[in-house]
Amino acid sequence: MILRPKPSPRHHGTLAGAPSIAPLATVPTWLRRAILDAQSLASKDVEDVALTAGAAIGALDAVVRRQGRWAGAWRQRLALTAAAVTARQAGRVEDEAALRDAVLLTRPGDNVGPAGLLLLAWRRVAARPAEELLGEKSLVAVLAEFGYARDDEAVRDLTDDLRQLAARDGTVGMTTGAIAIAERHGFARALGVWLADALLAQRLGWAHAVPLLGADAALGTSARPRRSAANSVATSIETHPERAKGLLAAQARAALRAIDLHAELGRRADRLLADAPKLRAKAADAVVEKLLSDDAIVASENIAGMSDRGLRRLFDRLVELGAVRELSGRPTFRIYGL
Repeated sequence: MILRPKPSPRHHGTLAGAPSIAPLATVPTWLRRAILDAQSLASKDVEDVALTAGAAIGALDAVVRRQGRWAGAWRQRLALTAAAVTARQAGRVEDEAALRDAVLLTRPGDNVGPAGLLLLAWRRVAARPAEELLGEKSLVAVLAEFGYARDDEAVRDLTDDLRQLAARDGTVGMTTGAIAIAERHGFARALGVWLADALLAQRLGWAHAVPLLGADAALGTSARPRRSAANSVATSIETHPERAKGLLAAQARAALRAIDLHAELGRRADRLLADAPKLRAKAADAVVEKLLSDDAIVASENIAGMSDRGLRRLFDRLVELGAVRELSGRPTFRIYGL
């Protein structure tokens, strides 16, 4: 059976099969102005910036709890952006397109290279249940993806410090503290922002984390010598207020970008779902679900009930309808997504 839009709070009051309009004003005008006015944020006290960041996260929380059917594609698109920024900060040349190729054009289990591993790290935070992200098994995997040699003692110390941080600090202190902990263990700031995103999701009770801070190039990179675990739970708010202010401003910007991308992908998903009944391919429903749940699909994707030729023809039809986009710009090895 071909997929059709299912009723949800977001689609309430629309006819079945008809696209709904994604809300454009999920962020109050005053908040959007406050976030985008970088000079104004820079002149404020850290407490005022924390209030702005809190309001932005509150708006994002409302978006997350809508549970849009395209939420998987949304989170994975944010993960791709975060991975591209992380790669640049690490001195690599791969952009979003090259990162997509590194992961999508290799077979499962093949070596995706250092840049591809960075994308896998950010895809992990977007796809795995939030409650599992900061367990020892997950941290071992993500440290390897960020390029660190396995160190079970360091993982245990990191896990303990994060547990203490989550138990004793509020949301602001937890976010800044995650980066401080990563740096004090000798890891780059990119890992710290990954941890901060995971902690935020757990604190707010989200089923999955939303990649936020990794996409902010202004955060830059740093790594500090490892210090004792006893000191690693201290946050940087009191000791480095300007640094904390910059981090909170980045979190507010990231939340706003995520909300805007959610609305944009929502409009594209509505178009895809409205056009789904026009598709006649036997496995078209599986293809539509895959497009809604991931950043992109390669034209040679192995989908049960769908031949390579049939899949290419289905994608050609979807592009013709304006329901999906071809993302690679190539005549071969094409990649499609919302």
